[in-house]
Amino acid sequence: MKRSLICSALAFVFSISVLPLHASTTSASDSWDSIQPDREQVIASLNVVELLKRHHYNKPPLNDERSVKIYEGYLKLLDPAKMYFTAGDIAEFNQWKTQFDDFLKSGDLDPGFTIYKRHLDRLKERLDFALAMLDKGVDKIDFSVDESLETDREKATWAKDRAALDDLWRKRVKDEVLRLKIANKEPKAIQELLVKRYKNQLSRLEQTRGEDVFQAYINAFAQTYDPHTQYLSPDNAENFDINMSLSLEGIGAVLQSDNEHVKVVRLVPAGPAEKSKQIAPADKIVGVAQGNGEMVDVIGWRLDEVVKLIRGPKGSVVRLEVVPANNAPNDQSSKIVSITREAVKLEEQAAKKSVLNLEHDGHAFKLGVIEVPAFYLDFKAFRAGDPEYKSTTRDVKKLLGELQKEKVDGVVIDLRNNGGGSLQEATELTGLFIDQGPTVLVRNSDGRVDVLADENTGIFYKGPMAVLVNRLSASASEIFAGAMQDYHRALIIGGQTFGKGTVQTIQPLNHGELKLTLAKFYRVSGQSTQHQGVIPDIEYPSVVDTKEIGESALPEAMPWDSIRPAIKPEVDPFKPFLAELKARHDSRTAHNPDFVYSRERLALAQKLMKETTITLNEAKRRAQQADIESKQLAMENSRRKGKGEEPLKELKKEDEDALPLDDDKTKPEDDAYLTETGQILLDYLGLNSAVAKH
Repeated sequence: MKRSLICSALAFVFSISVLPLHASTTSASDSWDSIQPDREQVIASLNVVELLKRHHYNKPPLNDERSVKIYEGYLKLLDPAKMYFTAGDIAEFNQWKTQFDDFLKSGDLDPGFTIYKRHLDRLKERLDFALAMLDKGVDKIDFSVDESLETDREKATWAKDRAALDDLWRKRVKDEVLRLKIANKEPKAIQELLVKRYKNQLSRLEQTRGEDVFQAYINAFAQTYDPHTQYLSPDNAENFDINMSLSLEGIGAVLQSDNEHVKVVRLVPAGPAEKSKQIAPADKIVGVAQGNGEMVDVIGWRLDEVVKLIRGPKGSVVRLEVVPANNAPNDQSSKIVSITREAVKLEEQAAKKSVLNLEHDGHAFKLGVIEVPAFYLDFKAFRAGDPEYKSTTRDVKKLLGELQKEKVDGVVIDLRNNGGGSLQEATELTGLFIDQGPTVLVRNSDGRVDVLADENTGIFYKGPMAVLVNRLSASASEIFAGAMQDYHRALIIGGQTFGKGTVQTIQPLNHGELKLTLAKFYRVSGQSTQHQGVIPDIEYPSVVDTKEIGESALPEAMPWDSIRPAIKPEVDPFKPFLAELKARHDSRTAHNPDFVYSRERLALAQKLMKETTITLNEAKRRAQQADIESKQLAMENSRRKGKGEEPLKELKKEDEDALPLDDDKTKPEDDAYLTETGQILLDYLGLNSAVAKH
């Protein structure tokens, strides 16, 4: 769906004077004096205000209430852990708390620049402090003292003064040293790594430009509307596109900032990172190297800076130092992953089929499985009239035909990790399984609802089916799964989906671009896919923490809501059997080693996430680490025992030189989630058949 917006040229730029804050006590402030907003940025800011006012889906007012949100969002962007600003700084900034709406409407960027420059002052002070502490030698730090550090400081109070910050940073540096020490790094290596890290951050501070300040400030404003509305500077605009925010063409990974780290959100199907089998969602990238070059520590770097390091020419190698998401919270042990940059080939994302052979109630069954990694369409070939153009729907239709010739008893559509793609394909794929009818609703900012529909009569596949989803099934996947659920065409099985139910467009500005949300998706039942995603009929334990990954994990995510449905509710053939299906599923998986392992691993991760205070006593930290690793080893060995495999003596760190597993050698029967999905579908067929006979 395309929507064009007209960017109004603002002929007049007004400004009002703002009283400056008191000069910072540090002499470092002189370094930032030359950073001032320019005329192009002022005009761009006014254009952003106007575009959001006229065209954002919600059209919320720019008033004092939003001013407070802008202010708090800006402080959170600059100092999320409250480790730089003092209470005195905040007291000074508070005079502007309800005035940012007025500043933005008049094109006055000075307050935003002033706060940012104070942040630079404080950051330099902290880095200087850390370096001075390290200069005394990491071997001089006493790890026998009983003291702790609060790691979740979102609700902490601002430090009273510089002395309070000094104590906080003393503990922070001590924690960093201890993490590396427990990761088996030698004192000399720890010293060199941290000194280099802080010196690199200092040198990058000196390179701060007005554009960096402007982008941060305008984004603090734009992202009070929703997390997908953002300003892209002229340099960054080329790196991003509307459908894959922050995607890296070179390795096929979608990233986002996570305080001082860069976190993997999802992997592009058939991309280099996904094929490596060594990177997973929620992993943190802490280092980047070009080929065999030196590993560059990127902790504390901006996302766009890390992107520039990771991107590179096709065929070249990038090495990433990664801290796995399944590490214990205080475990900083990492692995090195080598990835050859390449463009994702359409044919590698193509849907593929397999046959799942199952025993059920004493009988043998064959189920067809169609894995759909993405909703793809070769637009170039399609527009050129090529009759052999590649598309998800064409490929799935062909595979369905082949499976029906093999006389399968039912079909499972596997949408796990499918991040979406072509809306047209989601609609056309839905059409293979229903007769004519609406497939998705798109509500625009003016309240108009566009109905996308399958216009073709007839159903290509009428047999029984299930759709398998997880937390990383997003966007077009949610539209298809939602339609299958609303038409009662398939059982939806797996995990709650991502919850991305909004539509964005890119609007060029006089300076940079604005990506803004202008529409929202709704299922034919009238329910939004936004925030909530699709809730499966039968839920599986999640392999990722939904508080870390998903739309609901993003700040200012737009809420779930509903509109008038596009179809009349029909009798749900699955509803009478859901309780029994769930009971059978629970009974079957109560002792299934893979399901037990998933549940226990998630429970342990959630328990550890709640522990936000960590000890800085080495003996106690090592004991805690050993306890966590012991639990992880016990869970893994319990899983192995249940599958008849040899137990491990210790948890092995992955070999960075190991070759990725060949997916083609893995039988569908070895996938516990897929096998259980097949069993649930067969349960339904049996129950439904028994009712029909009576």
